[in-house]
Amino acid sequence: MTATSPTPFSPQEIASEGLKPEEYAEIVRRLGRHPNKAELGMFGVMWSEHCCYKNSRPLLKHFPTTGPRILVGPGENAGVVDLGNGLQLAFKIESHNHPSAVEPFQGAATGVGGILRDIFTMGARPIALLNSLRFGDLDDPKTQRLFNGVVAGISHYGNCVGVPTVGGEVYFDKAYSGNPLVNVMALGLMETSEIVKSGASGLGNPVLYVGSTTGRDGMGGASFASAELNDKSLDNRPAVQVGDPFIEKSLIEACLEAFKTGAVVAGQDMGAAGITCSTAEMAAKGGVGIEFDLDKIPVRELGMVPYEYLLSESQERMLFVAQKGREQELIDIFERWGLHAVVAGTVIADPIVRILFEGKVAAEIPAEALAENTPLYERELLAEPPEYAREAGKWSPDSLPTCTTSGIEIQGKLQSWDDILLTLLDTPTIASKSWVYRQYDHQVQNNTVMLPGGADAAVVRLRPLEKPENAEFELGSVTSGVAATVDCNPRYVYLDPYEGAKAVVAEAARNLSCVGAEPLAVTDNLNFGSPEKPIGYWQLAEACRGLSEGCLELATPVTGGNVSLYNETFDAEGNPQPIYPTPVVGMVGLIPDLSKICGQGWQAAGDLIYLLGLPLTSSLSLGASEYLATIHKTVAGKPPRVDFDLERRVQQVCRDGIRAGWIRSAHDSAEGGVAVAVAESCLSGNLGAEIKIEIPETQLKRLDEVLFGEGGARILVSVTSSAQKNWESYLQEHLGESWQKIGMVKNLGSSDAGLAILTADNQTLIKVSMEQMRDRYFQAISNRLTKPNNTPN
Repeated sequence: MTATSPTPFSPQEIASEGLKPEEYAEIVRRLGRHPNKAELGMFGVMWSEHCCYKNSRPLLKHFPTTGPRILVGPGENAGVVDLGNGLQLAFKIESHNHPSAVEPFQGAATGVGGILRDIFTMGARPIALLNSLRFGDLDDPKTQRLFNGVVAGISHYGNCVGVPTVGGEVYFDKAYSGNPLVNVMALGLMETSEIVKSGASGLGNPVLYVGSTTGRDGMGGASFASAELNDKSLDNRPAVQVGDPFIEKSLIEACLEAFKTGAVVAGQDMGAAGITCSTAEMAAKGGVGIEFDLDKIPVRELGMVPYEYLLSESQERMLFVAQKGREQELIDIFERWGLHAVVAGTVIADPIVRILFEGKVAAEIPAEALAENTPLYERELLAEPPEYAREAGKWSPDSLPTCTTSGIEIQGKLQSWDDILLTLLDTPTIASKSWVYRQYDHQVQNNTVMLPGGADAAVVRLRPLEKPENAEFELGSVTSGVAATVDCNPRYVYLDPYEGAKAVVAEAARNLSCVGAEPLAVTDNLNFGSPEKPIGYWQLAEACRGLSEGCLELATPVTGGNVSLYNETFDAEGNPQPIYPTPVVGMVGLIPDLSKICGQGWQAAGDLIYLLGLPLTSSLSLGASEYLATIHKTVAGKPPRVDFDLERRVQQVCRDGIRAGWIRSAHDSAEGGVAVAVAESCLSGNLGAEIKIEIPETQLKRLDEVLFGEGGARILVSVTSSAQKNWESYLQEHLGESWQKIGMVKNLGSSDAGLAILTADNQTLIKVSMEQMRDRYFQAISNRLTKPNNTPN
């Protein structure tokens, strides 16, 4: 029993902790009394969506989570997959959306720090970072400020801690104007002989607090992350943590050294909800209790009370359960690395979290009530799609002006196909992200094989520092690698969450296949609006259904991830403005031989260009496309449906072609369709291309579908002319009619010729120079950031 006799809290006090009246009533029922202030705060953070997934857990249980390579699935700090030959990969994705909205630099920086701790807590050395970012209109000064701050925060933390940022994606859309998304993914190579789990065990074993000091920063961060943003959100700056990457670097080394001693029984990062979360989760997972003394904790501020200790999210802190009698051995390691390490608690038989302060019991709660037996809301799903989706689904390309070989009339003015292609290349979502990745150290550790912007997925060499047990190689001889990508087309998901989410999984796998990697497993970050609103819950439920089906179809189980809900702001009239539903998929793949990979750029003049998947003249809808949104200012239609049989065959053919040495470049056709994909391969390889299309008379009025239509499991590849016979024979056998030879790679020549797309009878549809494309593609973001009238505040 606690040392105080609490009295009931007011409705306002209950709401301030993010709790509902009925949840407070349940807390009183479970405790048999009213909680005190510290206990109320503990329930507030642990019963937030951010920590207990009370709205999403019923949906997540349908995800496939097992497979022959899955070593650790959902429920631990990170998933772990078996790469063979004694190598094991830990990986995870997390969000830091709300903190980045109110304090972009620290919000993004601590997002990086948090995901790295999830990786090395498992006993893995972090080897790579990726990020998935969403912002509003880049012409808006507010967006520019957030964009600059987030990129700077990611750059600062990743560069200082010495982990390369090797890939990612950045989207811009007004749907994210008030609520940017900052999702960070990390990969790590296991260094310990055993994977470190988080369940406490061993009655009487000491509980060690290690790492940095505790302060008041990050107070209530988990609750803050589980509520909509509003005009008062800037008042929540104390809920944003402040990180120190140099301490984190020391913490990585100290933790890995400690784990290798075998003296650590369990480990847990102090992430969201800090001491509360780590003590409760470790106790609940182990079926034991933890008694923890706050007086032992090293602090950076004076006068802190239990509520502040327990809810602080100060960074670079960990909790260990150690073998009794070996605690000093671990303390010595951390002190040698300049870090704090103290015995602050004990594993006890009673399955409770008991918090001591100044010699008294400050809080006492059953561990399961905080970490396992938490609220669960089974919500009713809409019987049919909401009105916005039904109306958007009625859209037809027939509503667009008729096309000619010269172009299309928009608002009374003829736009040439040249102009439209260049406009799409100038769209920040499509344009080069070199302004972003130039700020990241993507080559530290010297294992980055594919540089950002050079391929559809990142590729990292697998080079362990120590030889794993039972490994059949010598150090320095490893030739295998891991590929990773983060993907989501949020417009697809907005217009049809089920089909759009399936497309997310398909594109992620396609991007891995384009570098020659076999897709293995998924970590997901579900970014949505409020699940308490029928439309928000429908979007979440349908997207989860789509993700589940996509992962089953492509044999890529889900190893864990993150749910970020309540991503909403309010307009001037007080109306909620949710983001587009954005289920980001982080996927990893295995590359057995690093000499058998390729990037997206053309490699040599004379190489032949093929389109795998549906041929160019297949009728792909322009619904949900970048062309429709950017050129016609229309967000409508239905996203392309995924044909998983075709996806599997196209991706296998691509991987086989790369490993056979036939394919010299591969790039998937995504936003902007085939015309944009060809242009990007030209720009990446600094070589031109001539494409010829045989277009039936009936399709001339919809040339935009041919050039800019999306979908169709399409991959653009270039192949040496000497391999043409073997390659086409292989294609015929494995793809039937689902491929097409469409052109040839060309030298630039003195005229700096770039891309030419012609009809079969040599009518020019598009002819743009490399200089024109470079200017639009590589300068799109920097030009917007340097406009005199749009200087960020």
